[in-house]
Amino acid sequence: MARRKVLFLCTGNSARSILAEYILRKIDSDRFEVASAGSHPRGTVNPFALEVLQRDYKLDTSDARSKSWEEFDDTAFDLVITLCDDARETCPVWPGQPIIAHWGMPDPAAVEGADDEKRKAFRDTARVLHRRLDLLRNLPIEKFDSLALGTAVRCIAES
Repeated sequence: MARRKVLFLCTGNSARSILAEYILRKIDSDRFEVASAGSHPRGTVNPFALEVLQRDYKLDTSDARSKSWEEFDDTAFDLVITLCDDARETCPVWPGQPIIAHWGMPDPAAVEGADDEKRKAFRDTARVLHRRLDLLRNLPIEKFDSLALGTAVRCIAES
C-alpha cells in the first residue's frame, strides 16, 4: 500500500506544524509521508519546539526548517490538516482534492513568561498532537471511503 501524503499547516511553520510533522514521522513513517508548511513562514523553527522533539521524542531535527506552503503547490496530498485558524481561513486549493481537516489549538509560541512556562506549553502541545496523531495512525484508512475518512480525521480534534 502506498504511503498517504499528509501536510500540516500553520501560519508560521515554526511550532505546531513542525511538532506534528516530526511526531507523525516518528510514530508511523511506514504509512505516512509527512510535511509541514506555513502561509507566512517565520524562517526559523522555534527553539522550544526543537528542544521538545529532541529531548522528549529523541528525534534528530537537524533538517527542520520553516517553509512556505508554496513549496508544495504541485504536490497531491491525501490529507491537509490545519493547526491554526489563520491557516484554516487562508488555506489554498490543493491538487488532487485532499481531505481537509482542522485541528485548531493554541500557539505555544505565543506563551509569555519564563522559559519553564514556555517549555510546558510546547510539551503540552506536543502531547495533544501525539494523542491526535496516534488516533490518526490507528484509523483503518484503507477501509474508509473518502467521505468516511474525512469525517474520521476531522473528528479526531474533538476527541
